[in-house]
Formats: sequence, structure tokens, C-alpha cells
Amino acid sequence: MRKKAAKTRSLLVQQLANGEFHSGELLGELVGVSRSAIANHIKYLTEIGLDVFSVKGRGYRLASPIKLLDKNRILALVGQKDKTTLEVMSVIDSTNTYVKDRLHSLPQGFVCLAEAQTNGRGRRGKSWVSPFGSSIYMSMAWTFKGGYQSMAGLSLLVGIAINRSLKKMGIKDCKLKWPNDVYHNFRKLAGILVEVEGQVGSDASAVIGIGINIELPNTVDEIDQPFVDLVSITNKAVDRNELVALIILTLTQMLSEFEIKGLAPFLAEWKEADLFYNEYVYLVSGSTRIHGTSKGINEGGALLLENAGKVTPHHGGEISVRRG
Repeated sequence: MRKKAAKTRSLLVQQLANGEFHSGELLGELVGVSRSAIANHIKYLTEIGLDVFSVKGRGYRLASPIKLLDKNRILALVGQKDKTTLEVMSVIDSTNTYVKDRLHSLPQGFVCLAEAQTNGRGRRGKSWVSPFGSSIYMSMAWTFKGGYQSMAGLSLLVGIAINRSLKKMGIKDCKLKWPNDVYHNFRKLAGILVEVEGQVGSDASAVIGIGINIELPNTVDEIDQPFVDLVSITNKAVDRNELVALIILTLTQMLSEFEIKGLAPFLAEWKEADLFYNEYVYLVSGSTRIHGTSKGINEGGALLLENAGKVTPHHGGEISVRRG
């Protein structure tokens, strides 16, 4: 039943994407349900962030046309003919969960994308607000033959890959916040969630989750920190399919190098974009609060803090500018 409803909503969105009016009766005929069922599906779509107008006598239309994610176009841009390497979903609970549940049966570099998430996740149990069609919600599967030890600093590498991709699209002033965020003008643009599966002494697999704000609706008020989206930065439309393809190509190439050489070849690139380099910051990890001057990262991805002339590495916690 749930799969049937998801398919119906996906078909509805495809019909509405052009931004023109569609009568409830015609929509019902196209997707094979009643007009009242169409109304219920439309209500659900508005609840997950799709801005749909209803006008008596004319039907339903989106506030503005939407360019949906296109599996075939992304595969063409990536130069990949094997369609099993990519899945594009309409509405899903979480792309990370989807990949994690199927991790051991997926090909290397498999990517799941969604138009919306009903249970998007960030680090430390936080939710990732995921309104329909307004961002990139993406997860990639990658297995490391070297096990856990070969994955040190993976979230930092992903941040660098996102920044590289944005630069290729002409967005050159983003910054990286240790350990898993991309910022623009001190506002969060993208986040990364890496989840690891495996046993010590054997191959380890990672689910690499990426969320990038593209054009968030004005009604978003659940985000509890300063944020920004790409359309606000560039003042022009952003092709999500093009950006997804760039990220897949860039990240795949970087992961192959990372498996062999680790984070070392990327340290200079991180330093150049480090949001807090040479800033006096605090690092909070549980009940522990540490102050110091940020001196970048080491080859293991640890944050380097200088205090009283001594530089020490730190592997966990949340970093911010000291306010008092």
C-alpha cells in the first residue's frame, strides 16, 4: 500500500512539475485514483514542502515550475551506462537509511537521491530538514579494503569534494567547518553524515550522506542555525542534476586516491578553505570544553588546537568561535 501511494505521488509530481494548472479529475485519470484521493495526496505533498496552489474550477498547480532529478540525465553526465549504480526516489524516509539497509548488495559507488526525506538525519541524532525538490539529498556507498584505519578523515574529504564541485560551478568562496559542514559567509550550506559498517580486521563500508541547500522555501523555520542556499548565493537557478553529476565524478575520483594515500594529499586544500584557521575557538565534546587556536587538521583528520604553545589533536566534538 505504501509503495503504491509513493508511486502515485511520484506520478503526480511529474504532472505538476511544469507549473501549469491540472484539474483533479484529469490528474485522477492519469494516475488511476479518484478526485478525493488526489486531494489527499496533494495535502501530503504540501506537508513535505511542495508549494501547491488549489483554485476552484482550475485545479492544482505548483507556485513555480520545478526541474526534477533525472536519473538518465545524471548517468549521461557522469558517463555511466550501468543504471544499477544510481537510484532516484521521489519521497523517502532517509537516503542514508536506504543505502545502509542494502549496503552489502550494492555496487561500489552506488548513489541514492531523493526529492524529499521524511526522516532526514544529521550528525549527533539531529534531523536534516528536507523539503521537496529544494535541495540535494544524496547518499553514496563505498567499501574500503583497508578497513576502518583507511577511513580516517573521510568526512573532511567529502567536504573538500563538495567544495571542489561548487567551484566548478563558479561558486568559489565557500568554507569548510570541521568536521562535516560547508559554509558560505558563516551560514551553513551543506552537511555530511558518514556512517560506517564492518568489523575490525576486515573490509569496512561507509554510507556517505550529503545534504546541500539549493532553493529552500521561505516557510522553512525548523532549522536551528544560520543557513543559506545556492540560489540565494548566486541569484540564479541551479541545475541539481548537473551538480549531482559533478559531485559523483569528483568524489569518486577523490575516494580512489584517498584509499591509497589517505588525507595527506588534500591537507593544503582543506587549509585554504578552513573556516576557523588561526581563529581562537572552543571545542565541546560531551562535558569537556577545550579552548585554543585552530591550526587546521592532521593526516588523520583530527582538529589541531594550540594552547600555551602546545598543539594537540582532537578527534571528536563540535567547534565554534569562542563568544565568551
